Formats: sequence, structure tokens, C-alpha cells
Amino acid sequence: QVQLVESGGGLVQAGGSLRLSCAASGRTFSMYAMGWFRQAPGKEREFVAGISWTGRTTYYADSVKGRFTFSRDNAKNTVYLQMNSLKPEDTAVYYCAAGQVPTARAEAYDYWGQGTQVTVSS
Repeated sequence: QVQLVESGGGLVQAGGSLRLSCAASGRTFSMYAMGWFRQAPGKEREFVAGISWTGRTTYYADSVKGRFTFSRDNAKNTVYLQMNSLKPEDTAVYYCAAGQVPTARAEAYDYWGQGTQVTVSS
């Protein structure tokens, strides 16, 4: 069992930066791949980024590639999403998730956090 708690969301102007954190409980955290997803009002949840359990491999949605960086610190049971050059279209609730593989398929993840709101003003 893994519990996930996101933090770091907030209001930022376009072009600004935020760093999201996702803290996990459970001693097996380091064995899970992790993902970030987001959901904007009226839209479906979409994949943002994934990371392997080692942290050596990362995957990004085309919409965030080059602007977002996904990293993890297994010693701290925490993953991070550094978001730079934010755009109004990045506004959404951001969720972290734990699963067996860092896939873009939400249904493949076993555990989810409660989400953190990111709002980017123009």
C-alpha cells in the first residue's frame, strides 16, 4: 500500500515556474514507477510525465517536453515535477500516481494522490 500526497501547487503568472512534490508513504516506494497527470475543468485526465523506479528514464507529453522535468529522490520517498515557462493552458489539478511501469495510461497506475491545483494567469 502506498499513500501519495501532492504539494506545491498555486497561482503563478505565465512564464513563471512551480515545483510540485509528491510524498509517498510505504517502504516499497522505490520499487514503483511514478507518473504525473493533470485534469483541467471539463477535460479528461491527461498524462504529463512518467519516471522509472530508478529515475534513469523519464517520459513527457509533447505539450510539456522541454519545460517540465520529472525527478525522484527514493531516499526521501518523494518525486518532483519542476515546471518552467508555464502557460495558461497548464492550468489544471495535478495528480501523482504510482504503478508498475511509467506509462501514459492512467488505468495502469495503482495508487493516486488527491491532487494539487495549478493556476497560470495570462
